[in-house]
Amino acid sequence: MPLKPDKVLITAALLYANGALHFGHLAGAYLAADAYARFERMRGSDVLFLSGSDEYGVAIALSAELAGRSPVEHVDLYHKSNQELFSKLNFSFNHYSRTSWEGHRIPVLQYFNDLQENGFVEKRATEQLYSPEEKRFLADRYVIGGCPRCRFDAARGDECPKCGASYEATDLIAPRSRLSNASLTKKTTTHWFLLLDKLAPKVNEWIATKRWKPTVLNFLKHYLDNPLPRAITRDGTWGVPVPGEEGKVFYVWFEAPIGYISAAIEWAEKSGNPLAWQEYWFDPKTKLVQFIGKDNIYFHGIFFPAMTMGQNLPYKIVDELPANEFLNLEGRQFSKSDNWTIDLTDILTRYSPDQLRYTLAANAPESSDAEFTFKDLQLRCNGELVGKYGNLANRSLVFASAKCGGVIPPATLQPRDLLFLDQLAALTAQVQEAYSSFRLRRVCQLIMEISSLGNAYFDEKKPWATAKHEETLPDMQTTIHCSLLALKALAVVAKPIMPQTTEKLWALLGLDPSLHTHWDEALNLPLTVGHPLPTPTPLFSKISDEEIAAELAKLHGGGNYLG
Repeated sequence: MPLKPDKVLITAALLYANGALHFGHLAGAYLAADAYARFERMRGSDVLFLSGSDEYGVAIALSAELAGRSPVEHVDLYHKSNQELFSKLNFSFNHYSRTSWEGHRIPVLQYFNDLQENGFVEKRATEQLYSPEEKRFLADRYVIGGCPRCRFDAARGDECPKCGASYEATDLIAPRSRLSNASLTKKTTTHWFLLLDKLAPKVNEWIATKRWKPTVLNFLKHYLDNPLPRAITRDGTWGVPVPGEEGKVFYVWFEAPIGYISAAIEWAEKSGNPLAWQEYWFDPKTKLVQFIGKDNIYFHGIFFPAMTMGQNLPYKIVDELPANEFLNLEGRQFSKSDNWTIDLTDILTRYSPDQLRYTLAANAPESSDAEFTFKDLQLRCNGELVGKYGNLANRSLVFASAKCGGVIPPATLQPRDLLFLDQLAALTAQVQEAYSSFRLRRVCQLIMEISSLGNAYFDEKKPWATAKHEETLPDMQTTIHCSLLALKALAVVAKPIMPQTTEKLWALLGLDPSLHTHWDEALNLPLTVGHPLPTPTPLFSKISDEEIAAELAKLHGGGNYLG
């Protein structure tokens, strides 16, 4: 079991403020981060959990222009709506920031100035596509043209949607503006480049010390086989301005990761202690865990660490990089443009946050791509949450109400009961290990193993039979007492994934809410014999076949799931 860290700095990938939060985002970086933050808080660690909106970049400027909005209006819209969705899903961020806040520029410029001073960035001439008609350079998102590989005529500026080729926008055949369709020419301009080749030896040495997922390490090592300088600035006005450079801003990949630092700075300012952020970012004993999707591995595993190694302040560099794969939807990739997505605001009107959180955690894409289906949602909710977890809670609490006078009964432990409690303790220890190693699928499996263990014990002990005879009443009471102990354990170990449900279960056991927030204390808390129990109510309800059919009809109809 890993030692409990004193301070844990947890970041979830900054969400690009160019669309609505969807299931793929939750499964990729956010749910795992929230569960881990909740778990570490329960262990007594000092946790700072940060995320926010990534609000700069060409894609946002383009989307805003196409939508007839200013970039500010565009990011304000999505920042607000996504922040509200996270709140509805019970995410426990200490602070949800945004890279457009004024203070973000300060650490960005500090990084740039230090890298320049230390010889790790330099200005270089480069050819870029220019629109004589619009009198501006156009970044790849603003460009279409012929694919240099398959000749598809409407290829994007960085990737062909037909053959999947990746290339530079300057490689396009007959490139033209996506906005005006005007022809483009090549024109020389200057940009700042991060000299990754100079920093690569130190990054390689650092990566060699990591014991991360093989998929993550393979990504990083392959990229570092040929580290090339990479542009950190772009032509444009929507972004952090480059000092002394008219019409140039920092590339979003360079400034956005620094947003984790500026988020902590903003949190500290709002907390009333402006220097509090340094207690996390400047303390070498802080454990920094950054949750991302696999499309962000390079930026968090190479570029951000390299940038940090090349500047002058003692910022923490990531200790753990849990990077999940992608989540697909009913056999296809999530796609807003194809209406193949799920509106979280809509679906939360029919299902509880914990039903969705559990289903996504149980099928988390931890080592390979996974798939969300409505049938799986139904099976998880009916077979596991209702049939196992909820069943143990309902039968134990109802029996205590009907046969034990509505109070916690005494226990006279026999070998079979002691074996059950030992098995329960062993499983809860495995849950703690799974949380510590960021394995939510394993956590969910163990939660159901505990539920099944409790149900099997209940069935074997047959309290409905032992309740009938005076001489066997102590055995019935012991069975119910031990079953309630299992429920207490389930209320603890499932709390990081299902916070609302476990708070309800804790209350149904008549326990002090303040004690629910401490992992070891809550697991070891004895049940007070004779303590009254509230009237039991079900934790979950079943999802019908008709409900699932309606969800699928919405999805395939494409008219109601516009995420």
